[in-house]
Formats: sequence, structure tokens, C-alpha cells
Amino acid sequence: MHKSFLVTAAILGAASVAIGAFGAHGLKSILNAEALTTYETAVRYQFYHVFALALTGVLYQSFPNKKMIRAGYFFIAGIVLFSGSLYLLTLAGPAYRWLGAITPFGGVCFITGWLHLAAGIRDQGKTGSGKL
Repeated sequence: MHKSFLVTAAILGAASVAIGAFGAHGLKSILNAEALTTYETAVRYQFYHVFALALTGVLYQSFPNKKMIRAGYFFIAGIVLFSGSLYLLTLAGPAYRWLGAITPFGGVCFITGWLHLAAGIRDQGKTGSGKL
């Protein structure tokens, strides 16, 4: 399982760079300052959680349990819901402001992912393996 998280993190990391460059060079002259800030927030949170996903993939080798797997899936869901909704909101325009209602669900996924990551590390020592 850890390998798929690492591969997904690498692909989402490459996408973060491409999407960020597109925003900086292709959208800067099209979007107003507020929309560009929203777009940059989406890129930033995507990139932060690419590292969280990669960390989960690496830590899974030492802490292989369901909470670690759930952490990875929550980070992916958070990227899709949080960053994805902000990208769409920015590019679709005011007619699609309802997309902003999806963004907090992505934030909850990010928080849940971090909590599962912590619990997955903590709980591994309780399985009797002796490793903390």
C-alpha cells in the first residue's frame, strides 16, 4: 500500500508544479487579485498534502495499520475536495459559487488525515511489536 501512496504523491506533486506554473503565468493576466489568491491557496494546500501523503507512504513501512491507510486516503480526498473545489471555483466564475460549499469538506478530510496519521503511529506500539 505504501508504494501506491508514494506514486500518487509524486504524480500530485508534479501536478502541483504544473498547476502552480499555469496559475502564475497563464492566469495572472486573466484573474483578479482575489481569484488569484484563491487559486494560490489551492496550489499551496495541494502541495502541503502531497508531502503528507508521501510521509504516510514512508511511515507505512514502519507502522503498517489501517489508520495509516485511512490517513493516506483522507489526504487524497482532501486534495480533491479542498484544492479541486477551489480550482473549479476560481476558473468557473461567480455562477458556480456553490462550489465553495465543498471546500470545508476537504479541510475536514485534511484534519482527519493528520489525526489518523498520528493515531496510526501511536497505535502501532500497542500491537505488541515493541516498536514505537
